[in-house]
Amino acid sequence: MQSTSEEPIHQRLSDLFRERISSGDWKEGKPLPSEAELCAQNGVSRGTVRQALASLRSEGLITGGRGKPPVVAHPVPSQSFATFMSFTEWAHSLGREPGQRTLEIARRPAGEELAGKMLLQPGDPVIQVLRLRLLDGNPTMVERSNFVADVGNALFDFDTDSGSIFGYLTSRGVDLSRGRHVIDAVGADEMDASLLGVAAGSPLLREHRLTYAEDGRILECSDDRYLPHLANFVIENTRASRAALVRVPLVA
Repeated sequence: MQSTSEEPIHQRLSDLFRERISSGDWKEGKPLPSEAELCAQNGVSRGTVRQALASLRSEGLITGGRGKPPVVAHPVPSQSFATFMSFTEWAHSLGREPGQRTLEIARRPAGEELAGKMLLQPGDPVIQVLRLRLLDGNPTMVERSNFVADVGNALFDFDTDSGSIFGYLTSRGVDLSRGRHVIDAVGADEMDASLLGVAAGSPLLREHRLTYAEDGRILECSDDRYLPHLANFVIENTRASRAALVRVPLVA
C-alpha cells in the first residue's frame, strides 16, 4: 500500500478492511487472511496490520486475537450513500422541498491547498460549483464543491438549479462509491452571511467531504455550511455496529 495521503497508513488500511467486510468479501464467521498474507497483499509491516486490526476489533467488527485468528463478527450495515451525500435525497426523506440557486460554476486551476486535499498537482483543472441550498424555500446551506475535471465537465451540460448534482452524475455512470466526512464549526464569512441572512462571524455547521471512486481516486472535495438552527448532525452507534451519521432538522 503506497502512501497517497496524510492519513496514517494503519487508518487507511483499517478503512480498506472495513470495506472488505461491508462488501461481503470477508464474510461473517470466516477467518481473515493471516497477518503475513495481509502484509504481503498490502505492502505494509506486521505492526501496521496489527494496528488496523485493533481498530476493527475495538469496533466489534472482528473477534479473536491472543493466539486465535481474527474472525468477522457480523456484517456491517451499509449507510445509504445517496441519503447522506445528497441534500436533495435528504430533504425528500423528510418530506421537505429541496431547492438550490447556482451562483457560479467555473473551471479553474487548483490552488496548492485544494490540490493537496484532492491529491492533484497545483494548477490541475477542477470544476467549482457554488450553490445556495434551500429547504421549503428557506436558505439552509452554502455548498462549495470542487470536482476533478473529467467528472465536473459533465456539469456544464446540466442545469445545476434543477436538482441533485450527485444524482445527475450517478445517472451518467460516475462511480461515487465512498465519502469521508469531517464535521466542525466555522464562523460565517461575508459570502455565507449574505446568502444565509446572518451576521458575519455567526456560527455555522460545516461538513467537509471527500468523495472517492471505488478505486480510491478522489473525485470531489466539498465545503458545505449549514445554519445550525435548521439542521444538525446526529450519530447513532453501538459497540456492535458502525456509527450511522444522519442529518436531522431542528423544529422551531
